[in-house]
Amino acid sequence: MESFQQYVNEFRDLAKRPRSFLTQVLNLGCIVFSALMLWKGLMVVTKSESPVVVVLSGSMEPGLQRGDILFLSLYSEPFIPGDVVVFQIEGRDIPIVHRIMNVHEKDDGKLAVLTKGDNNTVGDRGLYATRQMFISRKEMMGRAQVFLPHAGMITIWLNDWPWLKYVLIGSMGFFVIIGRDT
Repeated sequence: MESFQQYVNEFRDLAKRPRSFLTQVLNLGCIVFSALMLWKGLMVVTKSESPVVVVLSGSMEPGLQRGDILFLSLYSEPFIPGDVVVFQIEGRDIPIVHRIMNVHEKDDGKLAVLTKGDNNTVGDRGLYATRQMFISRKEMMGRAQVFLPHAGMITIWLNDWPWLKYVLIGSMGFFVIIGRDT
């Protein structure tokens, strides 16, 4: 409780010095915008609209576990059966991470891909949009290049317990503003 009071006193002292307070708020803004620029830079380099994703379900076990972080790219290399891809179905909020089972490329260059989770017994046609038999290139967000095991569990916890997200972001912002490293 004593340390909490110390933080509150530091915030009060900072609020009495508007220039210092504004400097700390600008520092917080620089941190946020630096993270956004890093994300946009990754998008350009990987050619993927979402270069980093977290596996949210157990449908790819045992190969990929819930909470693994995947780094994606969407270069012009052909998709082949066995590739782990992330795709977004129209009307669904959450992207899906599954393995390519079949690839059909038509003469006009259009791609038709069937996917399936390693831990699922049937293909993904039940996950696709109504009357959709395959996914196309436009639904592909990227191909998994590298993964970090369990490094994304914090994302899952933040989704499971939304209050934790606000506590974490609020406390990080608070400590940046008061200028503490703790």
